[in-house]
Amino acid sequence: MLSDREKQILHLISMELTTVQIARDLYLSPETVRSHRKSIMFKLHALNTAGMIRRAYEMGILKISAGVNFSR
Repeated sequence: MLSDREKQILHLISMELTTVQIARDLYLSPETVRSHRKSIMFKLHALNTAGMIRRAYEMGILKISAGVNFSR
């Protein structure tokens, strides 16, 4: 369903990286990252980033890593 690059970008989004940070880390333009995000949202039928991440977890595309601390 998602390409390897889309999965990579989705993972980085779930790690709270910004579009600019993702672009820098993957040697892409911010516009390319935005295009991938739009494609991911379309494929996951998400209306926003929160919905995209929720759907990715529900579908098993993203998994909660052991040792992740959600408390702040």
